[in-house]
Amino acid sequence: MTKIQNDPVLEKITHIWLTRRTGLIGEMNLNPETVTEEFVRLRMPFNPDFCVDEESGLIHGGILTAVLDSAFGLAIHLGCENIAMMATIDLRVDYLRPAKSREDLLVFAECYRETTHVAFVRGRAWFEGTRNEDVVQASGSFVLTRGAPTELLNILEQDA
Repeated sequence: MTKIQNDPVLEKITHIWLTRRTGLIGEMNLNPETVTEEFVRLRMPFNPDFCVDEESGLIHGGILTAVLDSAFGLAIHLGCENIAMMATIDLRVDYLRPAKSREDLLVFAECYRETTHVAFVRGRAWFEGTRNEDVVQASGSFVLTRGAPTELLNILEQDA
């Protein structure tokens, strides 16, 4: 069950994020558990297709990076106003231990600082039942394009 701060804007942003997931991000089946302006917590159910070694449950590092990158994007949209688009400038991922488990992966992400053109984020991921045993920690910066997304789309369509 998703716990969203009582805010219709946060609900709308989360709904858009959930319905526009495609490709790998859609396959991850990320489910928001807690959504606020300060942070987001997501759950990724165990999926053997994401394992390097299915028998041990070792998740591929690229999956962990993609999960964090996606969580960071949602955290920025929730914590920053008037974001039309964003792009990853830098993403640092520290792998702390083998991501070996058949439990769901839990991800925490927060946008802790923003300037006019850049947002700074940090986060971590761990397996259910191992709260103090992060498998990965990450930080990143994202370039921001300000403006209502629909206005930007209208501009792009006129230029085409």
